[in-house]
Amino acid sequence: MQKVRMIAQGRVQGVGFRWGVYSLALQIGGITGRVWNNDDGTVEILAQAENSALMAKFIQEIRKGPTPFSKVSYLDVTMANFDSYTDFKIAN
Repeated sequence: MQKVRMIAQGRVQGVGFRWGVYSLALQIGGITGRVWNNDDGTVEILAQAENSALMAKFIQEIRKGPTPFSKVSYLDVTMANFDSYTDFKIAN
């Protein structure tokens, strides 16, 4: 199981970014986790996948910006250790 923590910076709040990440996870399939806004204007994502190729595709698409109005200027991706999820949700 590959687990990552991502912090997206740029135009990532107020542009449907979280919804785009959620939709992308469902579209790719096999990705579970959470996405939420941080107070500093970034968006944080915890994601896990059994297949590293799926995770690589998920990360690649997030770097592009999952919605037309989003623009990711920097994406910090680190390996993480967190409780496993069975679905993907937008957290509050």
